[in-house]
Order: sequence, then structure tokens, then C-alpha cells
Amino acid sequence: MFIGWLTCIPAVLLPHSLCRSTTANAPANRQIPIASVVSVHWKTNRQLIINFKNSKLINMKLENWIFPLFIMGASLMLTNCNKEVTNKDPLITWANPADITYGTLLNGTQLNATADVPGTFVYTPATGSKLDVGANQDLEVDFTPTDASNYNTVTKTVRINVIAPINPTNGKTTAVFNSGVTYGTLTDEDGNIYKTVTIGTQTWMAENLRTTKYKDGTAISNVAGANEWGDLMTGAYCNFNNTNNIDTIATYGRLYNWYAVNTGKLAPVGWHIPTDAEWTKLTDYLGGQSVAGGKLKEIGTTHWDSPNIGATNETGFTALPGGYRDINCTFVSIGHVGDWWSSSERTIYNVYYRFMPDVYSNVYIGYFNKELGLSVRCIKD
Repeated sequence: MFIGWLTCIPAVLLPHSLCRSTTANAPANRQIPIASVVSVHWKTNRQLIINFKNSKLINMKLENWIFPLFIMGASLMLTNCNKEVTNKDPLITWANPADITYGTLLNGTQLNATADVPGTFVYTPATGSKLDVGANQDLEVDFTPTDASNYNTVTKTVRINVIAPINPTNGKTTAVFNSGVTYGTLTDEDGNIYKTVTIGTQTWMAENLRTTKYKDGTAISNVAGANEWGDLMTGAYCNFNNTNNIDTIATYGRLYNWYAVNTGKLAPVGWHIPTDAEWTKLTDYLGGQSVAGGKLKEIGTTHWDSPNIGATNETGFTALPGGYRDINCTFVSIGHVGDWWSSSERTIYNVYYRFMPDVYSNVYIGYFNKELGLSVRCIKD
């Protein structure tokens, strides 16, 4: 008698389950009825132990039935009876980081997640990123375990607050904004916080720039002396009349030569100095140069000289008469006129700009030498 196991593999069985003839399907070379019940046991190495019993073998000689019992009681590896494997989620430990000051680049102090198994971390935003001012900003990490066959890739999110640096000019402006307009905010590298306003499809600063740093964090030269200012061919700023009065600086901003504009780094990240065409797009949207000034100028005579013709500030732009530093390096026209650079050169010596006077509702196009000091408004990229 010979008993073997045919190609049909028994179905997956639970430990200690009972196997009937459909499972214990080993045929014999003689007609040996298979008992109605066969006991089955799982071993830890995924071997199946089958105890075969046939009632008609009881009276057979030992040498006739011990071989089939040996065969059927042998450990059989069921290669295609795999158990379902469920991967585990690694445990990621990462607490909400402490508040940071605007301008702080994300680093290992904030991006410091750990896991209970080896693997790699990918952070969003990445190391070296600079976040805008704001509360509850998401930081996310994707963790990929080294042992991917037993562990899942997981994601964890924490939140961080980015606070504005202490800047003495913030909140000190005396400008009269349009209370009927919804303003946004913008923070520069120096920690100055500005109002912003959308006019048509453009978003502008609603205050004059007052930074002392380029957007890469490097300092802009503060040049007070007239002779030194006139000889410059590099970027610089000054305050009107070289004042140190915080309220004046907060309200009117600072004056910059065009060399500072031309660095491409004067505007905050995500913003730039408007081109001549972008200034024209603004005035065209407001009905043309002859009426646009009134819609852009701050109302009243708190800062503008009388009569401040046509001023409604219906746009919320809140143009102020910050004056300028002229070709002789003297400070002129505060209260009387506001002057703002464009980034567009007219010749190698001069550049287009826009100005608004107190006695007209116009926005005028002019061109000035690059050495002059003018106000700056930025436009969003």
C-alpha cells in the first residue's frame, strides 16, 4: 500500500479544526476508506500535522499500516497556505515646536521627529524654509521605515506659531486708512507689518516701504550725508530730513535710491517693485491718470497740504505725500507730493516714476535720476 499527497492542496485550516475527507484527500493504492474525521494541528513553523485514522486498518499487521500512518502523520509544509500579514504603523514622536520669530529658518530645533524603528524623514516645509507670520501653521513629516515589509509609511502633522519681531514702527502710523476696505497684511525682513489692498487684479502695499534690510537679510546702507548720498552708485536709504522720529518713519516710510530698487532684493519675498506697465495698469483700471490720483490719495489734510483735490481713497491705497531727496541731496515736498519708483529704466541715467500732488487728482508719469531718494510701494508677484 502507498499513500501520497496529490496536487490539490487542502484549504487553509484554523488550528485544531476538524478536517473531513475533502481536506484529507491523500489517496492510497488500495481501497482504504478515510475516516470521517481527521484531527489537524498547526505547528509554529507553519507545518500541518495530520493524524490519519482508518477503521479497517485496525486489524492489519503492523508492517502493513505503519508506513501509511508514518506518511500521513508526517509534517507537510503547505507553501501556498500563507497567513495574511498586517504591517504595523511605526510610532512617531513629535510635539508642537515652540514659537519662532519671523525670519527664523526652519531647522532641527523644530523639525525633530523621532520613530521607534529605523527609517527616513521628509519634512514639509523643508529645512531652511521661512514661514510667514501667523498662528497654527502646519508642519508635516512623512516617515518611510527601512523595514518596509513589516512597517507602513506614516505621516504626522504638528503646528507652529510664527510671531512678528518687535519693531518700534509697527502700530505707530498715523495714516488715515479707508475703514470700508478689507486690508491684508505683509511682513518684511525687518519685521515691519504693512497693510495690503487688492485693486482690480493687483495687490499692492497700502503703506510706504520702511525696511532697513533686503529680503535676504543683509543690511541696506543708511546714508545721511548729502555729499556721500550724491556720489552713491549702490543701494541706500535715508529718512526724510534724516529724522529718527518713529511716528514719522512709520507713517511716511523711508526714501530709497534706485540702486536699492535695482538689486531685486528690496521688496519682501513674494513681492516686487512695480514696473512702469504695472503702474499704468493700475491707473487705467481706475479710469485713467486724470482721476486715478484722487482714488488713491489719503483723504483730508492730516498729512496732505490743502486742498488735496479729489482725494477719496476709495481704493484703500492711502497714498501719502512723503516728499523726496532731490538731485542736490536736499529733502523737499513732504506734505505736497508723493513720489514712487518704478523698476523700469528710461535711459542709463534715469528711471520712470509716479507722483501725485496735493493740487490735482492726477497720477503723473515722470523720470528721475537714479541717485534721488523716493518712496517705494511694492506689488505682489
